[in-house]
Amino acid sequence: MNLLRSLSRNSLRFLAITFLVSPFYCSNTGYAQEAVEVSDEVLLELYKGARVTDVVDGLVTVGYMDVGVMKPDIAPLWRDVETMAHRFSGIAVTVRYGPTNRPMHPGADLTQPENYEVYRQWRGMWYSQLSAEPFGEFIKPGTVVVMDNRDDNDTGSTGSKNIMDWQEKGAVGLVSAGGVRDIDEIIRQKNPVYTDYSKRGRGERIGRNEVIDVQRPVVVGGCTVYPGDVIVADSDGVVVVPRRVAVRVGQIAYMELVDDIKGRRELFEKTGRTYDQTVAVPEDPASFFRKHGLPEDPNKP
Repeated sequence: MNLLRSLSRNSLRFLAITFLVSPFYCSNTGYAQEAVEVSDEVLLELYKGARVTDVVDGLVTVGYMDVGVMKPDIAPLWRDVETMAHRFSGIAVTVRYGPTNRPMHPGADLTQPENYEVYRQWRGMWYSQLSAEPFGEFIKPGTVVVMDNRDDNDTGSTGSKNIMDWQEKGAVGLVSAGGVRDIDEIIRQKNPVYTDYSKRGRGERIGRNEVIDVQRPVVVGGCTVYPGDVIVADSDGVVVVPRRVAVRVGQIAYMELVDDIKGRRELFEKTGRTYDQTVAVPEDPASFFRKHGLPEDPNKP
């Protein structure tokens, strides 16, 4: 009885501590919630054109030192500094693939032509049941697909066709731990992909990996990503903004970007440089924030 009382007290203490230190968590969506939630649409507007460096500075301003900055290994597969088409910001939809523990062949001698249909059935079962793409139903305009596929047997968890399918649904880019193939086509198609190139995958998913989780927290580039977090990616890398601080961090990043653009624009003029898109002055921060129902100054109570 004393043991049960002790366990109960410890359990309650653990739950209390967990509640106090954890982000607000919505069990039906898996989102890490901020105290005052805003729509995805507002966040997408707030982070449109955001730079990784400004967002990192915004995270530091709210006390998140070295939080959310993915390892430098997670980098763009291609860059286009004329159009900046490799850059994106959006809302995370998450998926985790892991190495299978099932037989890696259908149990038939595949060297024999008569077993080809056995292979086709086995392949179809794998793609439709074990290693499908159930996260597709969550993709909408502004989605960033975040794929945790570490150690999944040199598997091409995605390729040039999958990514085009997701973009057709509205996805703005992919961030993955690895497992990307058809890289030449991805580069030619200008599909924005950030991954660890040294961990690219060559084989298809059948017999190699399975879906483990969808719309649950994942880890990519040393960072935990919750569904609904904000993702920003450019040539400096990838940064993850926890949903609970996304509004204030986004506002701070916007203000820093405007200040930087104004300063660089003055230097362009002094040095006789021709203006380019990187010095196009955005809307005044206070006016922009007010238009979207946000505080005019995120650093004032």
